[in-house]
Amino acid sequence: MRESYVAGGALRGVGMVTVNRATARAVNALTARWARTVPGADGTVFATPGVWPLLGLLAEGADAAVRGELTEALGLPRDRAARAARGLLAALDATDGVDAAVGLWTRRELPLDEGWLAKLPAGTHGLLSGDLDADAAALDRWARERTDGLIRSLPLELAPATWLVLASALVVRTEWERPFRDERLVPGAGPWQGRKRALAGLVRHDTALDDIGLARTPDGDLTEVKVRGGNGIDVHLLLGDPSLAAGEVLGAGVGLLDGTYPVEPGSALALGTTGPGLAVTETRTLEPRPPHVELTVPRFTVTAEHDLLDAAALFGLGTATDGSDRHFPGVGSGPLRLCSARQSATASFAATGFEAAAVTALGIEWMGLPPEPEHTSTVVRAVLDRPFGFLAVHRATRLVLAAGWVVEPEPYDEDEPPDFTP
Repeated sequence: MRESYVAGGALRGVGMVTVNRATARAVNALTARWARTVPGADGTVFATPGVWPLLGLLAEGADAAVRGELTEALGLPRDRAARAARGLLAALDATDGVDAAVGLWTRRELPLDEGWLAKLPAGTHGLLSGDLDADAAALDRWARERTDGLIRSLPLELAPATWLVLASALVVRTEWERPFRDERLVPGAGPWQGRKRALAGLVRHDTALDDIGLARTPDGDLTEVKVRGGNGIDVHLLLGDPSLAAGEVLGAGVGLLDGTYPVEPGSALALGTTGPGLAVTETRTLEPRPPHVELTVPRFTVTAEHDLLDAAALFGLGTATDGSDRHFPGVGSGPLRLCSARQSATASFAATGFEAAAVTALGIEWMGLPPEPEHTSTVVRAVLDRPFGFLAVHRATRLVLAAGWVVEPEPYDEDEPPDFTP
């Protein structure tokens, strides 16, 4: 059987765990910086909470040069980063609507630092067999299982020298407090105007004026719409001036969360106020009606792949990839180099709710010759390659619980990927 880590089993039951505010600010700060680098022309989605804990865990075992870069990216002092990473993983998985998992797989030949390994959540460690196809199939299965099939494979291409894989999986789900209704959406302006087919629209009318707000930011005006989930997870929709790039809108949107840019709520917007996609007007009604919101958004699903090494400095991974020294002495003895860092992500917004998932994987390769075996051992082998019998025996009483004879064993299924074998 493979050894792997299911965070839902290992982290739950830890009591009332919440995300530390300092950690949340640090993660959000990296989100804002990352947002300004991602291309948005074809749509995008990314999840910093899937990356941030891995960087913290890696910093725990890095040398001074790499640890300095990582902790700068993490935004916390180096003596707090790894502890905060473990705390974030536990807090995420204890949050209603969120499932978080982390997995570590290594080649048996890699001498891991027991102190570093002991600081990872229980049950994290599994083994890579060295059979690239079998290992890739098992890692992909882990990604599917930990994201309920939203992410189909681990974003990592295994190579013979890949001796360590550190990965995270994150799933976020919420159902709207007030669902939408499906309706045709025909844009009257902008790049979606003039399409031959109408868009799949979602429409909702309610009196929650302050779920819509307008912010004036250095990047331009920004309209914010909060769609509230019943489990305490909300989705903030952000629309900026047409001239703004995706990264500018997202980066400014993060600034709304911590009050960097104040938001004027809908109830305070004067008649005639306009903003991106926003207008405060009057309408005539047959019956008395309080001020209300009319919200129209498109239904959407976006997916994206991110190579974190394309922005290695942003994530503190520049020196970690150069292979010039033993940069991870606290992870395992020997010449280790970060060779891959990628994330796969998806998000869907529908009439009744929202779901998103991300899988992030770091690959570390061995840069030297395999360690020489230090010991010898006697091996006794047995091969049962013809009909044989069996007994099931209760050890304490030697009671035979079942007995039988095997003539036709089950055939090998070529389509069933093998598990890791420790």
